[in-house]
Amino acid sequence: MAQPSSLTPYLFFTGKGGVGKTSLACATAIRAADAGKRVLLISTDPASNLDEMLGVALSRQPTPVPGVAGLMALNIDPEASAEAYRERALAPYLGKAPEAEVEKIREELSGACTIEVAAFDEFSGLLDETWRQQFDHVVFDTAPSGHTLRLLSLPRAWTDFLDHNPRGASCLGPHSGMAMQRDRFAAALVALTDPRMTTVVLVTRPERSAIREAERTSSELHALGLSHQRLILNGTFQATDRSDPIAVAIEERGRRALAGMEPALRALPTEEVPLKTFNMLGIERLRALLAPSQPAPSPDLEALPPLPAGSLSGLVDELSAPGSGFILVMGKGGVGKTTIACAIAAELAARGHRVHLSTTDPAAHVAGTLEGTLPNLEVSRIDPSAETQAYTEKILSRKGKDLDEEGRALLREDLASPCTEEVAIFHAFSHLVAQARSKFVVLDTAPTGHTLMLLDATGAYHRQMTRELKSAGARLITPFMRLRDPAYTRILLVSLPETTPVSEAAHLQKDLRRAGIEPWAWLINNSLLVSGSRDPLLRARMRAEAEQVARVKRDHAQRVALIPWVPEEPVGVERLRALVAQAAPEAGTPTPDPAPALAHSPRV
Repeated sequence: MAQPSSLTPYLFFTGKGGVGKTSLACATAIRAADAGKRVLLISTDPASNLDEMLGVALSRQPTPVPGVAGLMALNIDPEASAEAYRERALAPYLGKAPEAEVEKIREELSGACTIEVAAFDEFSGLLDETWRQQFDHVVFDTAPSGHTLRLLSLPRAWTDFLDHNPRGASCLGPHSGMAMQRDRFAAALVALTDPRMTTVVLVTRPERSAIREAERTSSELHALGLSHQRLILNGTFQATDRSDPIAVAIEERGRRALAGMEPALRALPTEEVPLKTFNMLGIERLRALLAPSQPAPSPDLEALPPLPAGSLSGLVDELSAPGSGFILVMGKGGVGKTTIACAIAAELAARGHRVHLSTTDPAAHVAGTLEGTLPNLEVSRIDPSAETQAYTEKILSRKGKDLDEEGRALLREDLASPCTEEVAIFHAFSHLVAQARSKFVVLDTAPTGHTLMLLDATGAYHRQMTRELKSAGARLITPFMRLRDPAYTRILLVSLPETTPVSEAAHLQKDLRRAGIEPWAWLINNSLLVSGSRDPLLRARMRAEAEQVARVKRDHAQRVALIPWVPEEPVGVERLRALVAQAAPEAGTPTPDPAPALAHSPRV
């Protein structure tokens, strides 16, 4: 990363989930503060783990970070932002409008659209000149790419919407008051697109999927006018012992991924950050992340502890038994949800079941992971643009035909709101849930925060329909009810065998349980535990992994499967099915010799 003296006032760290955005944002903010700069570190991720990394409880207000003079941090809390936004929107109506009208407005403001608009409103405020007067640098730790691109596109989207809709109508009625924020949105757009003000730091790992997402993100950011970009290659690895086939395979896999990088991304100013032996928790470890050198770890060849976990193959046996159902693959971005969803869908289809594989992740492409077809397997993607267009056309045809010219104009303005996209995605999601009555529907979800917003919309719809139909005595089964039915829906939480991903999956499990939704199993992906590597750095990581697997089994889940790291990325139907076929690790056995471990990995 550039020296603190050359950093722009605003820095956005973005990239595929799990590439290390939060760690690098924290490390950069700490280094700038250590150099005497006043720094504000902000997380825009609805599933933020900034508190855990920094070791301090954060809120919506700047909080000093202990041990780092000059550094303050805050979280944009979508729920808290939405509540504050609702209060502001309702204030002009309280005591003046009929109670029935106030309740109607309150209900309109209860959904996921309000959460997004409120978070965006707070985000726009953080780009105000007031903050630049207080801090030399404002560092944003963002949500994974798809969610971040949505956030960064909203200043232009809402500015254009207000410019072309002078009455300021929106999908949520009182949001017409957003016209009053026109100057704020315009100022946010100016700040984001000024290369003297804003730098976007694209973070990737030496992995094909992460690099492809960085390439897509870079291109889309250029289209939005955010052209001042830098690149960080995080977690690069070089084998210290060329006789260790696992270490050499990891190095070679990274080298192949980097060799395929597109010229436009390769041309960006780039920095490499080598793989570390430690997890990024605490100020001193975050400081060490960008340190120029690290002491070499000593080899640890003692046998690893027992592994209390089963296999993906065993879980698929259980999943396939009912013959149909909704399988929801969830977790933090970058943990391998898409790969696992594709592997499960391919295996179920190969066993003769009808399967529909889809994704709600704006940045995911399940077809690219499958790289092939199977009988019985249907593949789709909830594309935000396509779903919004289809939803808009449907509403115009249904509601517009009975309206006069002015009414149709207002309806078109309403549907032109950026909020319409969230509503359209919810309707597409509900359609997928319903299909699982007669087949398997395997859904690769967006990263945690975005998925929770979708589930919130599902819950809001359930509450609304329950109220409306209760008086009529009608029976209804909503998508939310199907999500809470363990005979219909099975939720798989995916994590990596590292402290932070496990903590984040545990937080997600708590959120789901509060909604009455119980996860069915945990899948721990990309584990080196049975690889047999004797590389000192990898051995240190393997011992830390064993602690996390034991933690999951002890504290969070009875049904746990361990999915090993494989030398070739699991892309293509054959490799995906081979990932499922691998046997469960034998608990309590010494670490095997590396050569056999490679022999059981998927082959080209």
